[in-house]
Amino acid sequence: MEQQELQLLVEKISVESFGKPFRHQASFNPRLRSTGGRYLLSTHNIEINKKYYEQLGEKELVGIIKHELCHYHLHLEGKGYQHRDQEFKQLLKKVGAPRFCAQLPDRKVKRISKKILLYQCTKCQQAYRRKRSIDTSRFVCGKCRGKLTKIKEIITE
Repeated sequence: MEQQELQLLVEKISVESFGKPFRHQASFNPRLRSTGGRYLLSTHNIEINKKYYEQLGEKELVGIIKHELCHYHLHLEGKGYQHRDQEFKQLLKKVGAPRFCAQLPDRKVKRISKKILLYQCTKCQQAYRRKRSIDTSRFVCGKCRGKLTKIKEIITE
């Protein structure tokens, strides 16, 4: 699907589902990563993530377009166009648009592992837990000003 086909599809969905014309630009934005599309308040244009069309098909694309058109029409009418607004939620339900888009299958869930470093004072045995490493030649114990030594490094998932 090309930009011109997307423009025609958005205009068609706008007239069929909302009964109002779409008079601005609809385009694919390759920089979008974590969202299916976005409505730009300043220009009233709509940008769509092409990966959703390529990986999930036209049905998902139509849902994303309807969602963005809800933002578009409500904003132009001066009504509540944000996700939290009741008017927005009602219009989504009326036209059968999803509140959120599906997750892309190629997006990998990143496991966040945390590293915790344990240091101890050689003088008073005060323990310190840190996320970032400490230069033990520069820093000393805050309690007794003794020398710090690294005890161990714990990696959690």
